[in-house]
Amino acid sequence: MVKVIASDVRKGNVLEKEDGQLYTVLKAETYRPGKGTPTATIDMRRISDGVKVVDTYKTTDQLERAFVEEVKHQYLYQDGALYVFMNPDNYEQVMVPADMLGDSVAYLGENMDVHLLMFDGRPVSIELPQRVTLEIVETEPVVKGQTASGSYKPAKMSNGIRVMVPPHVGTGTRIIVSTEDGSYVERAKD
Repeated sequence: MVKVIASDVRKGNVLEKEDGQLYTVLKAETYRPGKGTPTATIDMRRISDGVKVVDTYKTTDQLERAFVEEVKHQYLYQDGALYVFMNPDNYEQVMVPADMLGDSVAYLGENMDVHLLMFDGRPVSIELPQRVTLEIVETEPVVKGQTASGSYKPAKMSNGIRVMVPPHVGTGTRIIVSTEDGSYVERAKD
């Protein structure tokens, strides 16, 4: 086990709490008030039964990060409630339940390379590429005079998720999106 401070915990990390159970981090936010102690709020899912837990720690609290093996896999297809991944080294296929993938499922693309975090030979979490390229399928037309750099408009991507994009981005444009928070990064250069 590796000790990490609460402010260094990130989405996708696997923690072992005092109860001996493993938890996958769904979201980690640090709050720094003007006065008082900074805190880290961590949303987690218990791997054994899927129960969600939200804990708040001081940013300097020590947490146990479980030793998980990061294995490169390629996403193949969805089979009902299971998602099938293949290890490119030995062609072994791994079935992963949808509830373990959580919100990450929307960003999965055919033949996408991902890292499955394995504990005792079982997948416990997934690590997507930091950025994915998606196509805008629906957006509002550009309003004349709306060219302020701070203005954004809603758009729907090919995976069904909505994102705020700059006014110059139209339907059919391919954009790069951050998988961590689902935000627009830039136009794709292809």
